[in-house]
Amino acid sequence: MKLYNTKAGIVIEKDIFYYLVKGENWEDFINDDDLLKKMETLSNSLLPATGEIVNETLPPIGSNQELWACGVTYLRSKVGRQEESKASGGADFYAKVYEAERPEVFFKATPHRVVGNLQKVNIRKDSTWDVPEPELTLVVTSSGKIIGYTIGNDMSSRSIEGENPLYLPQAKTYDACAALGPCVFVTEHSLDSNTNIVLKISRNNTIVFSDAIAISQMKRTPQELAGFVFKECSFPAGCLIMTGTGIVPGSDFTLRSGDEISISIDGIGTLLNIVK
Repeated sequence: MKLYNTKAGIVIEKDIFYYLVKGENWEDFINDDDLLKKMETLSNSLLPATGEIVNETLPPIGSNQELWACGVTYLRSKVGRQEESKASGGADFYAKVYEAERPEVFFKATPHRVVGNLQKVNIRKDSTWDVPEPELTLVVTSSGKIIGYTIGNDMSSRSIEGENPLYLPQAKTYDACAALGPCVFVTEHSLDSNTNIVLKISRNNTIVFSDAIAISQMKRTPQELAGFVFKECSFPAGCLIMTGTGIVPGSDFTLRSGDEISISIDGIGTLLNIVK
C-alpha cells in the first residue's frame, strides 16, 4: 500500500483505488508502528476518490521530523568520493569508513529545506560540480521501526566536499538541497534485494546521463543504518533516513539550471524534479 501527503489531505492507495483521509496530521499519522494495519482499516471504511487527488503532492515529511543521510554505503560511492577528494588528501578516509563497523551518518535537512515531487531542487552558487544522488529513503517511527520507504534525492556539491571532507555540511545542507516523494510505500517486509534504483537526467529534452543499480549492492542493511542514526538520538515524531547512493556521475558531468532529474525505484514510483 502507498501513502501520499497531498494538499487535500492524506491519501491511501490500495489496489489501484485512492482513499482520502481528512482531519489527520501527516507526521502523527505515519509515526505509528502499526501503520499498515491502520491504513487497511481506514481504506475499508472510506469511499474511493479519483486518482487526480494525488496530482499535487507534498514532501512526505512532517514539520517536526528530520531528514538524515548515510554515505559511502555502496562501493561505487566509495570510489567516487575517493576520486573527488584525492587532491585534498582525503581519499583514505572514504576507504576506511566503507570498511568500518560504524557507517557515515549525517544530518541532511530540516523540513523547510526539503521539496517534493515536481518541485525545484537547488545547486549552490559557490559550487562548480553538482550532482543528484538517488537514494532509497527509510521512513522510521519514533521507536526506530522502519514502516515504509520513499525515494530521495540527496543533492550534493562535490566540488565543495572534494576540497575538504570537513566541508560536508556545506556540500549537503542548503535551501532545496533534498527532494522526497512521491509517496511512502508502506510494508511490513524488507524490499526485495533485486529492487532497482534508476536515475535519468535530461537536458533540453535529451537524456544526458542515466544509470541504475540494485539495492543488493548496498554494503549495509537498512536496519543497521537506522540503528546507528538512533544511537543517542531521539525522534519524537519519527524521521526519514537516506541510505546512500550507488550511482555517481563522473567528474565530466555537472548539473545545470533547467535539468530534469528522474529517480525511479521499483515498487515505489518516480520522483521528478527540475534544477532551479
